Amino acid sequence: EVQLVESGGGSVLPGGSLKLSCTGSGFVFDDYPMGWLRQAPGKELERVATIAWKDTSRKYLKSVMGRFTISRDVDKVYLQMYNLQPEDTAVYYCAKGPFRAASDLDIAHFTAKGPGTRVTVSS
Repeated sequence: EVQLVESGGGSVLPGGSLKLSCTGSGFVFDDYPMGWLRQAPGKELERVATIAWKDTSRKYLKSVMGRFTISRDVDKVYLQMYNLQPEDTAVYYCAKGPFRAASDLDIAHFTAKGPGTRVTVSS
């Protein structure tokens, strides 16, 4: 059974930083691209960042480029977030992509996601 568990969310002031982590189990982690999705209150789910199965490529939502970095290791994927802004407030989900795919994935391509971790940016 595929399981994805996120951690690291919280409340920060504008300009603050957080690092989200996600541990995957129930599948060969290295064989799958991974991503971070988010859903802000009253808005649709959006793709924040994705990383290919061998970290051969990474893609970012335009509004987070230069502030967020996605990375991965043995069984985890991370999202380092700097200079957080109120518009980054959302529930963030770790998601698993299709077998050995690159990073250019639409939301519909992801086959599983975790329960989410909440990020609140407010003064």
